[in-house]
Amino acid sequence: MLRTMFTATNTLSQTQQQIDNISKNLTNTSTIGYKTKQANFSELMYQQYNNDKFDKTVRDSPVGIRYGVGARIGQIQSNQAQGALQRTDRHLDFAMTEEDRYFNVELPNGETAYTRNGAFYLTPVEPGITMLVNGDGYPVMDANGERITFPDFPTGFIMLPNGTLDVNYENSTESFDVAVTSILKPQVMEHKPGGTYIQVPANLEELNYTEADLYTDLQGANREDIGIQAGVLEMSNVEIPKEMSDLISAQRSYQFNTRAISIADQMLGLINGIR
Repeated sequence: MLRTMFTATNTLSQTQQQIDNISKNLTNTSTIGYKTKQANFSELMYQQYNNDKFDKTVRDSPVGIRYGVGARIGQIQSNQAQGALQRTDRHLDFAMTEEDRYFNVELPNGETAYTRNGAFYLTPVEPGITMLVNGDGYPVMDANGERITFPDFPTGFIMLPNGTLDVNYENSTESFDVAVTSILKPQVMEHKPGGTYIQVPANLEELNYTEADLYTDLQGANREDIGIQAGVLEMSNVEIPKEMSDLISAQRSYQFNTRAISIADQMLGLINGIR
């Protein structure tokens, strides 16, 4: 009976994490650039009993009996599929049309993070100077790793296919190469609070990866194939019907495991009563 309780309890806690992950996906259905997360389960260790020495039956399944101890979430994997593009016709709204492309922003701690959210805004930083930021106020970086700043009161903005942002004035134009990074292994990247931010993990050496394995900064000739579309935003790729179906399955699994604990408790009570 105790084995039954342990198995159900182990799976119960992991199912709760799955439900939490689904809730996060549903919460971010309207978050620009959000990528849905999928929880994948794997089997925990099991104990093998080879008690069929006298059983000569030929069968396709492995011999013996295996007592498992439940399942766990092996990985919460990010789905990198392109989200739907929504036209806004706003000069500072940009969407990546390639699945592995990300904008670079500077976090408050000075570190670089990557995001698919291309809704940018202007904020004053000092008299006469304006800075390009995202919706959370994080500075947008250029290809040299510097913040994009320019004089006040531009008359318009034009994003070229190679990722060059032209800031137009009445009698002049100032150009900036917006930093764009190709994320090669998004599943290894660390997800930051905010829904759409990913960052190079701090324990990169422990994971046996180098920065070159994870991302490539698009510069020079690589900038000819960036894939930025202006006047549109990439919406979340969360599929609500699928998430609701997964939620029902997770809730049913949670119900079965709680029922198993209840039945095991009743059987232990009966055994104690017989004694």
